[in-house]
Amino acid sequence: MKQSPRLLPVLLALAAAVLVWSGIHPKDRFTWFLEVAPALIGAPILIATRKRFPLTPLVCVLLTIHGMILMVGGRYTYAEVPPGYWVRDLLHLSRNPYDRLGHFAQGFVPAILVRELLLRTSPLRRGKWLFVLVTSVCLAFSAVYEFIEWWTAVASGTAAEAFLGTQGDPWDTQWDMFTAFIGAMTAQVALSRVHDAQLANLAPAPVKAPEFTRP
Repeated sequence: MKQSPRLLPVLLALAAAVLVWSGIHPKDRFTWFLEVAPALIGAPILIATRKRFPLTPLVCVLLTIHGMILMVGGRYTYAEVPPGYWVRDLLHLSRNPYDRLGHFAQGFVPAILVRELLLRTSPLRRGKWLFVLVTSVCLAFSAVYEFIEWWTAVASGTAAEAFLGTQGDPWDTQWDMFTAFIGAMTAQVALSRVHDAQLANLAPAPVKAPEFTRP
């Protein structure tokens, strides 16, 4: 399945509409900016590389969904997203679970993106080592994100409490990383075949061979 020339503009327009909606009177403007910052950084990169290195439709759709999850969390803060309260009451949970959804996506979506980058730009091939490496990269990314939350909290004090979204759980950081870890493995198990089918329709990015010089 090749990427339709209309797909990326449609996805960007949809994400932009959600971004505008989320930015209209958010619960906390500082938290909103922190939450949507990854989408604001990623969208220009996606646009700038769309011709030289077009991504598969699957990755584009996943990135858009992830961006919208961030935007919804930014509007309400992750601890106060209304649908999360409904799920909490329905399942008799002790906290709003939207934060867990966000961190599951933090592993799920990057897993397919990293998988695509590795398969298209490195000699690595499909198999157990690809699975292990993709999972490890996603877990490392999740840990770095927790570092960013920590540094932001230290720098801004109580202003970052909504961004942290711990909801009183002392093990929130560990749960966040574990949820991303599960998300990364789930994505690879569930979507690898679909992803491979779409990759087959893309021209492989050139892999530069190592250069050797005679002594």
